Amino acid sequence: MLPGLRAAVDDARAKAAATRRRKAAAWEPAATDPVARVLVDIALAHLDRPFDYAVPVSMADTAVPGARVKVRFAGQDVDGFVVERASTSDHTGSLQPLRRVVSPEPVLAPEIAHLSETLARRYAGARSDVLRLAVPPRHATAEKAPSPAAPAVPTVTSTAWSEVEHADAFLRHLATGGAPRAVWSVAPADDWPAMVAEAVAATYGGGRGALVCVPDRRDVARVDAALTSVLGEGHHVCLTADGGPAARYRDFLAVSRGARRIVVGTRSAAFAPVHGLGLVVLWDDGDDLHAEPRAPYPHTREVLLARAEQQGTAVLIGGAARTPEAQQLVTSGWAHELAVPRAVLRRRVRVEAVPAEDRSVGTRIPRAAYDAVRRGLTTGPVLVQTPRAGYAASLACDTCRTPARCTACTGPLALAGPTEPPQCRWCGHTEAAWACAACGGRGLRAPVRGEARTAEELGRMFAGTTVRSSSGDRVLDRVGASADIVVATVGAEPVADEGYAAVVLLDTWLTLARDDMRVAEEALRRWLNAAALVRAGGHVVAVGDPAHPALQALVRWDPAGFARREADERAQAHLPPAARMATVTGDLGALDDVLHLLDLPEAAEVLGPVPVDGEHRVLLRVPWSAGDALSHSLGDLQRLRSARKLDPVRIQVDPLSI
Repeated sequence: MLPGLRAAVDDARAKAAATRRRKAAAWEPAATDPVARVLVDIALAHLDRPFDYAVPVSMADTAVPGARVKVRFAGQDVDGFVVERASTSDHTGSLQPLRRVVSPEPVLAPEIAHLSETLARRYAGARSDVLRLAVPPRHATAEKAPSPAAPAVPTVTSTAWSEVEHADAFLRHLATGGAPRAVWSVAPADDWPAMVAEAVAATYGGGRGALVCVPDRRDVARVDAALTSVLGEGHHVCLTADGGPAARYRDFLAVSRGARRIVVGTRSAAFAPVHGLGLVVLWDDGDDLHAEPRAPYPHTREVLLARAEQQGTAVLIGGAARTPEAQQLVTSGWAHELAVPRAVLRRRVRVEAVPAEDRSVGTRIPRAAYDAVRRGLTTGPVLVQTPRAGYAASLACDTCRTPARCTACTGPLALAGPTEPPQCRWCGHTEAAWACAACGGRGLRAPVRGEARTAEELGRMFAGTTVRSSSGDRVLDRVGASADIVVATVGAEPVADEGYAAVVLLDTWLTLARDDMRVAEEALRRWLNAAALVRAGGHVVAVGDPAHPALQALVRWDPAGFARREADERAQAHLPPAARMATVTGDLGALDDVLHLLDLPEAAEVLGPVPVDGEHRVLLRVPWSAGDALSHSLGDLQRLRSARKLDPVRIQVDPLSI
């Protein structure tokens, strides 16, 4: 070999040997705490636990608890979080080293790691699924930017709570570092975002953080504006998906780093790692938007209550309505009640229910409702709530009242507008020349009318008055003080700057027509949320059966009494919140495996299987005291099924509706 070539080969070999020595040194375990316990992102129940990995010297300073890492698991690289560093391991063999540290940013706080374990156990799910809800995806650019510190804490004087009994004591406890727990019933004309902001300010002034969870973006915007008005700019962040992944991750990091200690957001904000958390607030816990649609299906209320128990924080659950679950917290003594006296309620609003059969004015508007709208328009805007969107959501023969059906697929027909031909809601087929199959009649009537048809009728009845609609993708956020009629569907009611002079609730029978355990509870919640938008001294008229218990509770403005009666009736029928339930859904063969493998606690009932949406469902029911045992049994079942690779089933603990 030529001397020059030999020298080049020797040099290359020396460099390769040096590289191997550097790599070997880098993969040597760290001198201190050489073991990292990692929660691996694998949604397999039998592997739902931390695994030990060796920490190389090169990662000793970056593989901190809470950091994102890559590890080798089952022959592939997977994501994970370091939850703990340790000096020893129970593993008897040699440990695999961490592959790399994705980011040294500690995004998984210890209290959230603990919370994920609690929720996974309660809902018979996997911790990795909970952590996907808790920690947003990484955005490298946002992670590089620093989080500016918040300005000095201002001094705030509370005024919005002046008429609420025991509110002074509650706010005083918050300001002095206490952990009071309350269920709060909002009265008509209350500015609830300002009241929430003042409760948060009292906690913040005492040196602690606060977390506020609301159902949707519109509520976030209202609380955001109230917090800015009370505290000023730069003290809080809003955790929602509207701003995009970069903005959401930036705000999350501001909370994780302690630069912001006040968070307002929707259900995923319940996991925000607020430093020094002192208060959790939940608004309108009966709204189904608080129920997570992804496994393991936790409810925001249960997430916040679990955090309050683990971290010793104050709790405020508020709303115009009250759920039986919230009432149970009061009845058990776990929380106290905050409400205005009855004398204040009588001064704030007048509520009446009138039967729908009184049609002396129009086909849908009874005389009392017509008069309320007419009088209200003399002083300000009027809100009319209707449960259906669109023009005519269903049609029937005008002669024999037989429902109008599509000739192509037998689906229900509907009208999209006053000049549009009937169209099938299932297949979209247009019926240009429809005829009733029962009597041959060609006339159509609309037994159920949407917000567009309602606005059209009101425009004819009150000529010269502006009628505005709010529904679907045309939701109004606010309206001014002008004398307009606002027709809105449920949940799309805009806020009036000075409150509504009158509120009319139409077609209450339709809201009560659903076949669900919570139908009356949900109906009252919808009506109270709309009625609470009235101004002080306003008038509320509900069109429906005045003898119905839900309408009676509305007339008396008694959400607490209604919740007590609901809880008592459900206790007699062995329904939540007196009982704990779980559903198991899948094909019949998989359900048969479940029933043979499941070790249920004593007093458990198995109901079903019954067909549901092309599958079958089994309902499991136990007394409330055996709820933890049921969750434990379902967790064991999940681990057994995962290890044996049995047919999939969907397990949901404490489903919102049955």
